[in-house]
Amino acid sequence: MFVRPLLFVCLMLFTSLFIQTAQAKDSYTYANLEDVRVSHLYLDLQVDFQKQALIGFAELTLDWQHKERNHITLDTRDLDIKKVYARRADGQWRQVPFQLAARDAVLGSKLTITPGFQPKRIRVQYQSTPAASGLQWLSKAQTAGKTQPFMFSQNQAIHARSWIPIQDSPALRLTYTARIQTDPELLAVMSAPNSPSAERSGDYRFNMPHPIPPYLLALAVGDLHFKAMSEQTGIYAETYILEAAAKEFASTQQMIAATEQLYGEYRWGRYDLLILPPSFPFGGMENPVLSFITPTVVAGDGSLVNLIAHELAHSWSGNLVTNATWQDLWLNEGFTSYVENRIMEQVFGTDRALMEQALSVQDLMKELPSLAADDTQLYLDLKGRDPDDAFTGVPYTKGQLFLMFLEQRFGRAVFDPFVRQYFADHAFESITTAEFERYLTANLLQVHPGKVSTAEVQEWIHGSGLPASSPKPQSDAFLRVQQYSNAWRSGLTALTEIPTSEWTVHEWLYFINNLPLDINLGQLQQLDSAFALTQSSNSEIAHAWFLLALKTNYTAVLPALEGYLLKIGRRKLILPLYKQLASTPEGLALARKVYQQARPGYHPLAQGSVDEILKLAN
Repeated sequence: MFVRPLLFVCLMLFTSLFIQTAQAKDSYTYANLEDVRVSHLYLDLQVDFQKQALIGFAELTLDWQHKERNHITLDTRDLDIKKVYARRADGQWRQVPFQLAARDAVLGSKLTITPGFQPKRIRVQYQSTPAASGLQWLSKAQTAGKTQPFMFSQNQAIHARSWIPIQDSPALRLTYTARIQTDPELLAVMSAPNSPSAERSGDYRFNMPHPIPPYLLALAVGDLHFKAMSEQTGIYAETYILEAAAKEFASTQQMIAATEQLYGEYRWGRYDLLILPPSFPFGGMENPVLSFITPTVVAGDGSLVNLIAHELAHSWSGNLVTNATWQDLWLNEGFTSYVENRIMEQVFGTDRALMEQALSVQDLMKELPSLAADDTQLYLDLKGRDPDDAFTGVPYTKGQLFLMFLEQRFGRAVFDPFVRQYFADHAFESITTAEFERYLTANLLQVHPGKVSTAEVQEWIHGSGLPASSPKPQSDAFLRVQQYSNAWRSGLTALTEIPTSEWTVHEWLYFINNLPLDINLGQLQQLDSAFALTQSSNSEIAHAWFLLALKTNYTAVLPALEGYLLKIGRRKLILPLYKQLASTPEGLALARKVYQQARPGYHPLAQGSVDEILKLAN
């Protein structure tokens, strides 16, 4: 009876041993990091909205690893490389040969520079192109404020190479400085300390003194204004949303204090938020010092601020301690989802944190059947696919559940100091899953033996699906919501008797997401009439309602749905709607009609995803 468990343990241990020797290599970069590493980047760029291009040069400071090597390979994608210079020992710049290889659909084009010696610095003159996957250029009409054009970057996972010739791997950490020139009516901000009192000059300087991976380089330019929320925090945004965002996210300083209490000092100085145009394809991006945030979480009631907690948490898990490859993504997102929930518990209470846990797990359970078995492992074998494919619910929620499992086994009195020390010991480093496993074994499993076995850790990290030991968070509030839902659908309770005025957004989401698909149209009309769900101003509630309506053929939502798809470009909210529309001939026709109008305002990453759903050529 011990044969199967023994085989499983042996297999998992062998897998882990193999990974320890194989996974450190980042297969998504052309960079010869073993020969030479970029330690500092200086960017000197002009922002040209007419050409939809960043024009100038990147100067890279090089740290050579081997004396016999004298070439460097960089990652690029759709860049127009003009010239390359190397700085000689006498301080003079000399033009040197380079070769730009053919474009790979995922990796882009390898740029090989052969100075013939080991320069301390190289300078690449180039310009980006409108095809840059990491940039979105918006005309005045395409912005929410309608006053000035807007441009912003989105580098994760490997899109930095589309606007900077760089060693585009999270295994690399570098400092950077920059000079960004724009029209004087516009303000430029970066993932570096920004001055709240900066005047609009059209000529802006930046300095990031902490080493960060290239995917955290970030730039935005637009009609931006600043409003302080506290001495340490503030909002950058267009004026139409500035006041509302500052009010919505006023709890940010409390979140910082709570996280410092749990996991140590916030090491980045200021923490500001940039509210991007509605086309931003993600909820948020954890660019250090300045998180990029979707306006869809400005709900008016603070109900969606867990997204701010998530991006702030990255200041410890991801930005401070970073996954070395995209196969190790769970080290960023699993830790961050766990820390996010601990922040929410500290600031908003256990009940809210528990509801958010339960919703996340429910979403993951719905997603798992649609994923290949290998894609449900924490350590991913992406098999040469685009690393953007790694961003499912698995690294986020399964990673969070793994840490919750460890917390429950060891207790917070032991686990919290372990996590705090983990962040301290690996600060400003990039690590692999194998390195984390060794650290976990040495600093937790062996220090407190008998709590968690190596086999259990291996099953969590390298096994498919969720282990039987997975935590199963349940919310008493959701149990009550389900009771009301059952009673109403059975005719035992009227809608007017349900205390929905006291519900949070989480209770509404649970209610809508758990309505059966055989609900009749009359009941859907009752709900809509009573609660105006089709007109909901909360983007998450509207999304859940529209998705249910499409699945149940409640066509009354279609005009509002069209407006929703035209207004926002956040992938989490629009992709499931396009997928559901595309499941019927009538819906596919409507989706293509709406998308034809919406596409120019979507980010390139969203365009690519919807193109695939609707099978459209670029």
